[in-house]
Amino acid sequence: MSCFRLENVSYRYSKAPVLTGIDLTLEPGEILGLFGHNGAGKTTCIKLILGLMPPGQGAVSVLGGKAGDPEVSQHIGYLPENVMFYPQLTGREILSHFARLKGASLKQVPMLLEQVGLADAMDARTKTYSKGMRQRLGLAQALLGRPKLLMLDEPTVGLDPVATADLYRLLRTLRDDGTGIVLCSHVLPGVEPYIDRAAILTGGSLKAAGNLAALRRQANMPVVLTVAPTNNDHHLAAMVEATGLNASTSVTGNGHLRIEVAPDRKMSMVHRLLGTGKVRDLAISEPTLEDIYVHFIGSGGLAHRGGVQ
Repeated sequence: MSCFRLENVSYRYSKAPVLTGIDLTLEPGEILGLFGHNGAGKTTCIKLILGLMPPGQGAVSVLGGKAGDPEVSQHIGYLPENVMFYPQLTGREILSHFARLKGASLKQVPMLLEQVGLADAMDARTKTYSKGMRQRLGLAQALLGRPKLLMLDEPTVGLDPVATADLYRLLRTLRDDGTGIVLCSHVLPGVEPYIDRAAILTGGSLKAAGNLAALRRQANMPVVLTVAPTNNDHHLAAMVEATGLNASTSVTGNGHLRIEVAPDRKMSMVHRLLGTGKVRDLAISEPTLEDIYVHFIGSGGLAHRGGVQ
């Protein structure tokens, strides 16, 4: 049973199309990164999955049922980008209130507060909480009831590096226990090591989806080889250009040779470089998630910025 399945989903606000023909699934025990510029359609996707509105076209199924059904919603955890709580209530009181609303055991409350690092502040009023502490409380709220589907929108906002690392360790544990997780973030270098697949939206369309290796193949972006020649031998550049592998070269400020080569010609280039006996060191840099995102989005982020999400 999939955590959710969007099939040919489209949606309009008034006459403006927000989503067009989206096909996307999430399986149990998987972390999906949902990425896109402001107005790309990420928030609309989340609202459809939560059952806050029906699709204009297509089908949305969640945990084998209908999005928005109470029996389905009780198995979903959601952390919005901006969390707001009653300032006069304590963290324990707020989490207990949400536990009652969700039908979750009140025994979870102190355990979750300890799990997110709020054990010493659970009885303090939330008006005294920092932004990072409120974010942790929001995460604890999303974890009530041990959700089968967890949706997190910019979960690291306000968290320091240690708390961010703790969050991702927790998400990996939940994933290993079978929870399906959707992670929306603009901090792509931070999330890259933790996601299993990425879905990139632009202008309401799904531009690309897959694991990092599949996205690299789809983007077909060049691989960068950085070569430190022995004895500062700069004849390697001429050798590279003579290989016929259509590589481009440049010399960096520290005298290293920078080579851009097509992915399917990477190993041929490496073998030829090593065969010269003139390579002291060599580093290979594959396109990062951020590189791939920029490749697929192009100027879309600027063209659509400020639109409906």
